[in-house]
Amino acid sequence: MAQCVQSVQEFIQDSFVPLVAALCSEEAERLTRKNNLGFSELVKPFCRLTSEVHMRDPNNQLHVIKNLKIAVNNIITHSPQPGGIRKLLNDVVSVSQPTEGLVTNVITAGDYDLNISATTPWFESYRESFLQSMPASDHEFLNHYVACMLVVSSGEPEPVEQFLKLSQEQHRIQHSSEYAYPKWFIPNTLKYYVLLHDVSAGEEQRADSVYEEMKQRYGTQGCYLLKINSRGSNRGADEQIPDPWSQYLQKNSIQTQESYDDGPYTVISNKNADHLISDDLDNDIQDGLSNNFKAHPLQLDHLSDTSSSFDGTDYIKTTSSLHESKKTSSGTPHGACLTLTDHDRIRQFIQEFTFRGLLPHIEKTIRQLNDQLISRKGLSRSLFSATKKWFSGSKVPEKSINELKNTSGLLYPPEAPELQIRKMADLCFLVQHYELAYSCYHTAKKDFLNDQAMLYAAGALEMAAVSAFLQPGAPRPYPAHYMDTAIQTYRDICKNMVLAERCVLLSAEILKSQSKYSDAAALLIRLTSEDSDLRSALLLEQAAHCFINMKSPMVRKFAFHMILAGHRYSKAGQKKHALRCYSQAMQVYKGKGWSLAEDHINFTIGRQSFTLRQLDNAVSAFRHILINDSKQPAAQQGTFLREYLYVYKNVTQLSPDGPLPQLPLPYINNSATRVFFGHDRRPSEGEKQAATHISLDQEYDCESSHQWKELEEQVVAVVNKGIIPSNFQPTQYCLNSYSDNSKFPLAVVEEPVTVEVAFRNPLKVPLLLTDLSLLWKFQPKDFNAKHNGETKELLSPSLPPQACGNDMIGAEVIAEFLINSEETKMARLKLFPHQTGELHILGVVYNLGTIQGTMMLDGIDPSIGLQAGKFVYNGMSVRGRQELEIQGPRLNNTKEEKTSIKYGPDRRLDPIITEEMPLLEVFFINFPTGLLCGEIRKAYVEFVNVSKCPLTALKVVSKHPEFFTFGGNTAVLTPLSPSASENCSAYKTVVTDSTSVCTALMSSASSVNFGVGTGSQPEVIHVPLPDSVLLPGASVQLPMWLHGPDEEGVHEINFLFYYESIKKHSKMCHRVLRHTAVICTSRSLNVRATVCRSNALEDEGKGDNMLVFVDVENINTSEAGVKEFHIVQVSSNSKHWKLQKAVNLSEDKDCKLASRERGKLCFKAVRCKNSGAKCGVFLQIISSASPCADFFFRSLSSELKRTHTQSNMFHAAAKQPFDEAVRLIQKCSEVDLNIVVLWKAYVVEDNKQLILEGQHHVVLHTVGKEAFSFPQKQESPEMVLLKFFRPENTSVPTRPTSEQLSNLIKTSLHYPESFNHSFHQKSLCLVPVTLLLSNCSEADVDVIIDLRHKTTSPEALEIHGSFTWLGQTQYKRQLKSQEVYSLQLKACFVRTGVYNLGTHRVFAKLADQVTLFETSQQNSMPALIIINNI
Repeated sequence: MAQCVQSVQEFIQDSFVPLVAALCSEEAERLTRKNNLGFSELVKPFCRLTSEVHMRDPNNQLHVIKNLKIAVNNIITHSPQPGGIRKLLNDVVSVSQPTEGLVTNVITAGDYDLNISATTPWFESYRESFLQSMPASDHEFLNHYVACMLVVSSGEPEPVEQFLKLSQEQHRIQHSSEYAYPKWFIPNTLKYYVLLHDVSAGEEQRADSVYEEMKQRYGTQGCYLLKINSRGSNRGADEQIPDPWSQYLQKNSIQTQESYDDGPYTVISNKNADHLISDDLDNDIQDGLSNNFKAHPLQLDHLSDTSSSFDGTDYIKTTSSLHESKKTSSGTPHGACLTLTDHDRIRQFIQEFTFRGLLPHIEKTIRQLNDQLISRKGLSRSLFSATKKWFSGSKVPEKSINELKNTSGLLYPPEAPELQIRKMADLCFLVQHYELAYSCYHTAKKDFLNDQAMLYAAGALEMAAVSAFLQPGAPRPYPAHYMDTAIQTYRDICKNMVLAERCVLLSAEILKSQSKYSDAAALLIRLTSEDSDLRSALLLEQAAHCFINMKSPMVRKFAFHMILAGHRYSKAGQKKHALRCYSQAMQVYKGKGWSLAEDHINFTIGRQSFTLRQLDNAVSAFRHILINDSKQPAAQQGTFLREYLYVYKNVTQLSPDGPLPQLPLPYINNSATRVFFGHDRRPSEGEKQAATHISLDQEYDCESSHQWKELEEQVVAVVNKGIIPSNFQPTQYCLNSYSDNSKFPLAVVEEPVTVEVAFRNPLKVPLLLTDLSLLWKFQPKDFNAKHNGETKELLSPSLPPQACGNDMIGAEVIAEFLINSEETKMARLKLFPHQTGELHILGVVYNLGTIQGTMMLDGIDPSIGLQAGKFVYNGMSVRGRQELEIQGPRLNNTKEEKTSIKYGPDRRLDPIITEEMPLLEVFFINFPTGLLCGEIRKAYVEFVNVSKCPLTALKVVSKHPEFFTFGGNTAVLTPLSPSASENCSAYKTVVTDSTSVCTALMSSASSVNFGVGTGSQPEVIHVPLPDSVLLPGASVQLPMWLHGPDEEGVHEINFLFYYESIKKHSKMCHRVLRHTAVICTSRSLNVRATVCRSNALEDEGKGDNMLVFVDVENINTSEAGVKEFHIVQVSSNSKHWKLQKAVNLSEDKDCKLASRERGKLCFKAVRCKNSGAKCGVFLQIISSASPCADFFFRSLSSELKRTHTQSNMFHAAAKQPFDEAVRLIQKCSEVDLNIVVLWKAYVVEDNKQLILEGQHHVVLHTVGKEAFSFPQKQESPEMVLLKFFRPENTSVPTRPTSEQLSNLIKTSLHYPESFNHSFHQKSLCLVPVTLLLSNCSEADVDVIIDLRHKTTSPEALEIHGSFTWLGQTQYKRQLKSQEVYSLQLKACFVRTGVYNLGTHRVFAKLADQVTLFETSQQNSMPALIIINNI
């Protein structure tokens, strides 16, 4: 239970006090009425004695009475009506509300921190009023009158006669059978005569003489002269007199006579009395109400009619206003004619009455009763009881139900000894003689139980338990079982809930004082029943306080019982208390996952708050129901939503001009908000394919985003001469949670800003948003002006106009936006800036409503909701807003940021509107989706300027520049566009006659002509616009050649078009347009090439020559419909070499390859002096013109780039730089020769034959090493065990390989293939042999020729036989750079046969080096000679 102001002892003592009746003459009542008080009300504040009182018990022991209080009441001759009592108790509870500064306890239990009111003054007021208003009953005497005051005014003509009349009246009331009420303690009631004297108006002498007469008649101890009204009522209230009556009069005691001036209390059923109580609350007071309630407290009640349920006069408000009118009915305060001296006189009067009249009377009565009991309850009484038991047997006679319903079938006469002992016990209890009272109660209890008088027994048990508790020194423990038995008897046998309730109130308070909270709670809960909602509510609330005040608080039980109490308060019409209970319980259920309980509590709080016109609380409670992930069924959620909208509408109507409220629905996923700058692109039309650019429909890809940024940086660096400006900001057309939003984004004036907001409907019912638009704030600024003046802020209008917008910013309004149940849906809202400045998008504004519940929307396409007027909503919608607040990324750079939680800015909703800029659109015409590898295809690109500004400096950048070209930058090199599709060759050709087939045409073409100069980035390509400017509204078409990538598969190729405005702007320097082309390539030809040195040295003066083998294989699969490939031309490009002639040239000009066929071509390459030449063999196509040269040079540059990065990596790995000598040796095995193979493919498609053209490039670097037209896949190395080793010293220069050394010197033997000799004539055959030595390197080489070498293997001897060189066996020579040296030798043969002359060994080393690099120069091919005998 909650804390009380009084201790339990004070509470019980004040609950049972001696009752004194007051009978006043009319004149006496008139005197007290001057103070707006009756006589009993006048003395009420002074009824507690300030000093101790002494009296003697029957054993003549002195007994001290402390803090005694008496009650003086007007005589009421009819018992109070139950309805009146109920109304009084309802009023008492409703008036007593928690004060603003009420002390609250913060109780911490586990995870809970609960703020609970420490005291419950409404419960204490109820308890006090309940105990005071209890009707007197026959089985106990505690609320029977002990004495009667007869009050007469001194101003009456015959005061003594008036006393006689009043005395007779009292006697008639007590002893006449017509008055059953009130009850009197003993027949001989103490009468105390009070003469009331009005000091301000009466004669004091007359009063004194009358008082003297009274003293002689009634004795000095039986009468009193009370002087009041020392101040005249006409005097001003110049001195402030305290008003001790107000606190008592507010309680409106049921026992005051004036309460019944209008007749006895009955249930108010006058339906027209709207100023009192509304109809629906009449029933709350009636008994019949209890059985009609079948609803469980946690069941959510449905509103049948929202408007009516919230209407009607509020009961609590009415009762409080009744009290207000009661208090303010008189213009002057209470006690206006009384001075402080009068206060003291009244206090003195009560003391005199108690000391001299009441207590001596009680002491005498106790003695008399004690004497009677001793005399009567002797042996005879005991014998009587024994014989009664003997004859009647031990069995209790069975009683009928009706008898049990009565006071369990037995009524004692007033003179019965059992009642006398009870009467004595009650008197002892009233004067705090608890020990004697307990023994009397105990004795009476036994007698009553023996007689089966259960009502009497229960009363004795109840008071025995209380007496035992109150005994000083606590000689015996509190007998709680007495109370339990009493409660059970009252409730179950006697059916008297009032007495049972009194027992519970007393016992619970006692148990609480002993910290037995669990027992107290169980006791309180036991008495909750359906017959009284108010009582049940109060007891359940106290039980909840018991649970929370335990040593280990039971928080959930507290909350549950608070909910039950709130429910019963609500049924009893106590709306404020109901709201308070639910609010306190909410602290426990909140945020613990008990969503249904939370919903119920919030719903009830919302309703009760609305009823009490606490609209903000109501809105808050309903908001909580909607924003939590509700587990309620759809119908219930619909009810919640309608209630919420209804309440919200009422709130907004109160302040229509106030700021728009924040709406809780639908949810907005702030981080998923995307912002797009610019117009929607024109779609593709037929053959015209629009550039893909970027749109809100595309998914964000981090990798591609990074690639676009790199491309933009690349082109900006080229434009700015290799340096990226410090203020460079990568263009971001679409901002989302992954993009870099740390800087203010740039938007262009007159171009829309589209904000995509992610709405989620958490409910199972659809939501309809109408008049949906963006909230914004705009500051106009001129960015070109040097000084900005004062700027005024513009705010978006909150109300939805027909065309929402103004001169600065135009806003799009979505008329209807439907979000189905539990659906996430994107809304795209646009703003149209018409002026430069700073725009801040604050949030969204809309009307929230529901559509009619009869429509099932699960199967309806959500897009239908965008059609205006499609849905009929039930008229319930409220206008509100939601903020768009996006949290930036968490900062994690510095130590401070890592140790604390800090977030960076996210500025995607704060764009800067810049000046007008050009806007480019790009269309691709006849752009293919599929190509053969290496295929050349011609397409057209259309550039359109759709803005009002001219654009210039148009460039395109791509990671794959070898994929496309716009042609060379000289008109001579670029062929004309073909006129007809039949002859759609992309190549420029020349006509040659048949005689010139075997000759070669040479032409010089530098890579600079094709935009692949050494200084510029090959990826950045200038678009050749006419006059380099595209005017507003103009469009231009340019040819574009495409070259199929060498690898098969799907290729994504990114183009970034860069352009600028003619005017230079401070904020935005350039714009970009993105396009991603997807090309699917299929296999065509596989070209391999090798180069090897020719052994023939026939042209001695010309120096070196080589053989080039080109291996072409048709690896095309038949899916592409390619019939056959024709190798049209092979061209070469080199600074040092040229293709001279085909070695295996066939008669047919074209080399044809069907599927899976392979052709081998062999060419002779000779050194040339003209650098940068490009040479064709089948001379039909000018391969040094566009597009052939474009693609060749671009692929060459990308190849060089690739090999350059690889060699860089290699250099980094080998930290020791190459030795110069090693470099020279390597160089002589290098060859700088590039091969271009041009081909045609014949394709059959739709019964038409098409001719496709293409080209492949092979880059030859090294002699003897095979090169390919497409990059070879690296095989992943097998896993090997991890080895640990110590790195060796790498200071020794790297040795060249034997293969590289063997290429230093090229050797060639010149001899006759067969030699005829007559061995008969001469036994030795001498054959002259010339050995040619050619220095391939660019350094001087020392050569040693050793002829002593003999073939050791026997197989070689068998095959070739043996011979001998004649003359000098070893030669030393030094060959200059590129020198060819001829050495004459003689070979000697002794018989015929086939001989291998290649037995010589050649050693070579660089002239300025030691023998470190010396190695043998072995010829791989045998030099065979046939010796014939003649």
